[in-house]
Amino acid sequence: MNRRAGPGALGTAIFRLTALSCVAVLAACANVPGGGPPVRAAGASWRMPDPANVVVMETTRGEILIELSPDIAPAHVAQIRTLTQRGFYDGIKFHRVIDRFMAQTGDPLGTGEGGSDLPDIKGEFLFRRDPAAPFTEVASQGGLRLGFVGALPVASQPDWIAARSVDKKVSAWGLHCPGVASMARDDNPDSANSQIFLMRAPYLSLDKRYSIWGRVIAGQAAVNALAAGEPPSAPDRMLRVRLMADIPTGERREILVLRTESPEFARLLAETRRTRGADFSPCDIDLPTRPASTSGGGLSVPSPTGPQ
Repeated sequence: MNRRAGPGALGTAIFRLTALSCVAVLAACANVPGGGPPVRAAGASWRMPDPANVVVMETTRGEILIELSPDIAPAHVAQIRTLTQRGFYDGIKFHRVIDRFMAQTGDPLGTGEGGSDLPDIKGEFLFRRDPAAPFTEVASQGGLRLGFVGALPVASQPDWIAARSVDKKVSAWGLHCPGVASMARDDNPDSANSQIFLMRAPYLSLDKRYSIWGRVIAGQAAVNALAAGEPPSAPDRMLRVRLMADIPTGERREILVLRTESPEFARLLAETRRTRGADFSPCDIDLPTRPASTSGGGLSVPSPTGPQ
């Protein structure tokens, strides 16, 4: 079956699934799910992602680093890790790229019909959030808390609901903001396999319908530069995809990510809110990063309107 990234304003005939609007967006928290040790010599405002939770995707448009979210979608992350370490993704083209939407890849056939020899994955559209776990709230909407868990934008039920639940947790879900990595599937909600898509713009109608497994933390410009088309006339490709942990230390491009509980993030949030006004959304926040080799230095703050 043809695995699609999902429905949208470009026409329901293009997509196989019905949209479900979602409410909010979230971005990232200090200790990302499965995150690494405290930042070395970088100061309390920055963290270094766990190399075992970073996918390094070398493409014809440049390098893309994606931080995995194993606490959010453990089965999907496990599948991505397995396929990556097999070298499955090497050489596969981006067969479906839509401007102001997403870039889809991961099909060895290049038609949208293919997959791997691994079993399909049961949908992980929601996760259970422990109110005691790190979470940075940036907004609230319709009774939901919007914020960041690691580098991932999410929406969550309010914490008071936890007291009434058996597991003392609340339901939450990732938001399809720019840079978010999600899993394509067909009509069957449990049919995701190997095809993935990277968001080029906010598309919240996909929320709670597709399993989010990570977010781009470096290289969004490369995602946005991928040749568009269904299929593109001259498609770009993933040249080589590895886990950062499998790359020799001296060859890695390690980066630091701004902690969302830091004063610097609070200033970025305030400026973004001031600039965007009533139009503010967590999708407007593009988490700053910098090379891990840099000691101290100034913060390079992105545009308050987020990645373009």
